[in-house]
Amino acid sequence: MRSRGSASRVVLGLAMGLGMATTAGAVEPLEWAVKAAYLAKFGFYVEWPRDAFDGPTGPLNLCVVGDDPFGNLLDDAVAGQRVEGRPISVRRLKSVARGSGCHIAYVGNETRTAAVIDNVRGSPTLVVTDAGSAVPGGVIQFVLKDNRVRFAIDDEAAAQNGINVSSKLLNLALSVKPRGSR
Repeated sequence: MRSRGSASRVVLGLAMGLGMATTAGAVEPLEWAVKAAYLAKFGFYVEWPRDAFDGPTGPLNLCVVGDDPFGNLLDDAVAGQRVEGRPISVRRLKSVARGSGCHIAYVGNETRTAAVIDNVRGSPTLVVTDAGSAVPGGVIQFVLKDNRVRFAIDDEAAAQNGINVSSKLLNLALSVKPRGSR
């Protein structure tokens, strides 16, 4: 029998490599597992300013803002992972502000998305949403396309937050809003 961590790594590999197809009967649990896998890997493809961290070995803080749809899936997906020697720390917050220390902020609730984006605008935070393009300013937006969890990237929003998204991740995106497009 595989451990949860092993299962999460398998899902993660499938999600990153295949975009993970979903079926009508298993959409929600599989969707959240795939999104957790993506969130666990996004940090490997983003460059933050050095002063965004608490020292050279300070953690990369992955924050779930508002309702947490992941349960243990996200914790399992990040277990034992390190980004440039930094452990990934999952934090669950009701709200987020500029000084919250979130390097990645996932906001699934559309009603909170605009407020979170406004609160962290200009700070080195990778804002990931389910809101799509309905709420401008998020860097990565999850979308479902052909029963697969995919994502779009607003590289201009990343630039405004002082972070750089790797060309490898940009190439995997369904669409990219380039820098200098505003």
